[in-house]
Amino acid sequence: MTDTSARLIALDWGTSTLRAWLLDERGQILDQRHEPWGILQTPEGDFARAYQTVVGPWRETHPELPALACGMIGSRGGWQEVPYVAAPVDAGAIANGLIEIETGIDRLSLVPGVMQHSDATTGALPNVMRGEETQLIGVMAHQPELAQASLLVMPGTHSKWARIEHERLTGFTTHMTGELYAVLREHSILGRPARECQEDASQAASLAAFDEGLANARDAGSAGLSGQLFSVRSRVLADELSPAASLAYLSGLLIGEEVRSATVALEAQSRLKLALIGDDALCQRYTRALSYFDYADVQTISDASISGLMTIARHAGLIEPV
Repeated sequence: MTDTSARLIALDWGTSTLRAWLLDERGQILDQRHEPWGILQTPEGDFARAYQTVVGPWRETHPELPALACGMIGSRGGWQEVPYVAAPVDAGAIANGLIEIETGIDRLSLVPGVMQHSDATTGALPNVMRGEETQLIGVMAHQPELAQASLLVMPGTHSKWARIEHERLTGFTTHMTGELYAVLREHSILGRPARECQEDASQAASLAAFDEGLANARDAGSAGLSGQLFSVRSRVLADELSPAASLAYLSGLLIGEEVRSATVALEAQSRLKLALIGDDALCQRYTRALSYFDYADVQTISDASISGLMTIARHAGLIEPV
């Protein structure tokens, strides 16, 4: 039986996963598919076949529905590169940057990423995001207080700290905290104690070590991160830190340094509200880190991809406004 309430086929197709939803006019999920077919894991690199496998059953009963995808599928290594839209940017500008491709069973619109260009007056360096912009649009659409003036934090492999002003993304920074942690854990002397350890630290010991890392990052002063990192090894050798808890301490140092440097914007612009977007477990770590820098009652938003895709689809005229 055809569900006549369906209005949009929406996809978040990233580096490691493919999430697809059949949505009604309010963005409620009627059906969904999640596959481990990110752009680096798509079977045989055949994006069209993966798309057809996921979306094909819906197309049999909903041949006319628009389809919209965000994420790395629109990157240089994806299905087709979608040019970046220059910041500052709002939902309308993102919608105007959509491109449409033929999939073999329908036509699919791809969401552009956002590029921040160098700015000599502010010292800003070039920066890019692809996929995160959709979540930011979703948050702005449903949380007016954050849409006016906020700093939205998206922890991850490459954490984003995005400045929002008057319903526009005005600028952002990227912190390679997650990737740096993985590299140091697997390919440096700092990760060796934990790799060679035959036991896991208790939850209490890991949390205590994480907190020590946060505190040391906060109090690093002129030493900075580079002057603190070796303490992951030296504290183990001095019997101040167990090998099993050393990675938790490293995580605290890295996240603490990210928060320390990024919250300078909050000190300069105290009117900004702060919110976290992402995985609950990771956001809990960032909430704890922010508390070390006296930022309390930080809101956490689990996922705004669907909201963002619906908002972009409306601005692009793919579906009717509510």
